[in-house]
Amino acid sequence: MRLLAFNRVIGILILLLFSFSCASDLDYDQVNTLKLEPVFVSNLAYFDIPAKDFVTNGVEQIVIFDAPVLDVFNDDFFRQRLKKVELSFEMENTISRAYSVDLVFLDKNYQRLHAINFTVPAYTGSENKMTKTETFENAQLDLLKRTTRIAFTLTMSPGALLNEDSAGSLKLRSGATAYLVLE
Repeated sequence: MRLLAFNRVIGILILLLFSFSCASDLDYDQVNTLKLEPVFVSNLAYFDIPAKDFVTNGVEQIVIFDAPVLDVFNDDFFRQRLKKVELSFEMENTISRAYSVDLVFLDKNYQRLHAINFTVPAYTGSENKMTKTETFENAQLDLLKRTTRIAFTLTMSPGALLNEDSAGSLKLRSGATAYLVLE
């Protein structure tokens, strides 16, 4: 009986404690000043070209070209809220030849908007990775938003001849980090 009375007294005290709590007025206008800044990370392009693919019918092909479509900027929601983009590139070369890599950003009329160039040295037996990061903001970002294709051109430098049995490969990994502002 005493335990039941004690539990009632504790329950009444807890109830009284909660009935005297403080609360401030809620400001629902804060939703009008809400600003979200999400960051999206995505793969941009990837390739792994074996050395033998630089040889066709016993003849070296010193230039390889591709221009895939980049339709990321077709969405108005994305274009209007995009504030900054970082493109990162990593090239790994295990072929005994150096390469020049040209990335040309093209608009819908195939007009050049921006270019990135870097050189990948020939493989000499140790790890051979090159990295490059390109940041697009303000006017540069406007050019990127108009991009519909990125033309990749790989140019092989002079050196030891390659054949269908040549070892190694040329790998590209690239990604994009997009910074948005939602208000």
